[in-house]
Amino acid sequence: MRKLFDGWTYIFKNLWFVLPFAVMPAVFLALSLDFSAIDKLVYGFFTGKLDLDFVDYFRAWSFLRIDSILGAIYSVVAFACIVVFTALMLTFVEKHMRIGKRSLSGGYAGFVNILLPVLLVAFVYTCLYELWAVILSALLFVVSRIQATALVYILFIAVFLLLTYALLYCVTAFYLWLPCRQMTGFGLYHAFVYSYRLMTNVRWQLILSYLLSITAGFLLIGGFAFLPEPVFRIVAVLLFILLYLSFCIRMETTYFATDKLDREDLIHSYRGY
Repeated sequence: MRKLFDGWTYIFKNLWFVLPFAVMPAVFLALSLDFSAIDKLVYGFFTGKLDLDFVDYFRAWSFLRIDSILGAIYSVVAFACIVVFTALMLTFVEKHMRIGKRSLSGGYAGFVNILLPVLLVAFVYTCLYELWAVILSALLFVVSRIQATALVYILFIAVFLLLTYALLYCVTAFYLWLPCRQMTGFGLYHAFVYSYRLMTNVRWQLILSYLLSITAGFLLIGGFAFLPEPVFRIVAVLLFILLYLSFCIRMETTYFATDKLDREDLIHSYRGY
């Protein structure tokens, strides 16, 4: 499990280097949350009134705002920011780990090379998440129609955990693909096959780690849904900054660890030349 915490170590040691890449994605992700739907779901959960409509459940879980045109624009901009800033951050972080130089120079070529793969992975992850939101909302809608309140709560939590586990299992299949493309230059298919083999060594640790993070994140967002919307948005931005940095940086640290590559940001062997 130690190698899975290397991402947090890197983030805290290089916070001011990586933080600018996370701000814009976090802001628009927070704006992509449907506050009224989340507030309605949280209120229903704590008052025993979980008999919401399917659309209410979906609006609470989804990042695709359907309540207004402005909300839809926030969702589109959030996706664009994730693609651009992830490509930028992975370019410079990979360079820092590979040669030990923490600078923004010479990143254009790396950014261009990885932009399309990042777009593809972001699209796949978005589809997976929204499919998860649809299935989860449908199942919770069915569960909420059960008359026994205690059983509703048990099934509510069980469905959430099982589907979240299934989502994370699918996400891990592509998790090391981007850093593998960066480091090896393999084509799309061969990079996927090689990165998938590496992933099998750490899959369960990653799933457990992110299951805990996501559950804690949902609980935090739900807890602040009782407060005024501006406070809720601020907390969501801070939360998404942490989750976004953790998700992206851990790609690189996990790849270097599983492929048994030396990280020059740690050993500084270049200083001997």
